[in-house]
Amino acid sequence: MSFRFDPHGHLIIVPARIHGRDSRETVDLVLDTGATRTIVSREVARSLGYDPAALGERARITTGSGALSVPLLRVAKIEALGKAATNMRVLYHTLPSRAAIDGVLGLDFLRGNRLVVDFRAGLLALE
Repeated sequence: MSFRFDPHGHLIIVPARIHGRDSRETVDLVLDTGATRTIVSREVARSLGYDPAALGERARITTGSGALSVPLLRVAKIEALGKAATNMRVLYHTLPSRAAIDGVLGLDFLRGNRLVVDFRAGLLALE
């Protein structure tokens, strides 16, 4: 199954559905093969029923601005590109509001699959 993206855009945006404690949310995640973990924004975490201040588990990440310790939360399921991952631990991290995205779809979701990014046709496939 293939999904369209804008091959001339600055980011590859992937629509995803995240199932949390209290609800499900449809979100826009940036496909990032350089990110080892999937990240969701504060707004998404809260709408899914998580209180980021109450999350005890943390992970150390390295960003362009240095190393940080950020909360981890476990989501029931993430669905994107025709695939689903259940009981997945994702990072909660504040994203710049100017980014206009809800998070990042990282390698932890993509592993074990074949990712095809066709820039000529503007198509993504996760097989």
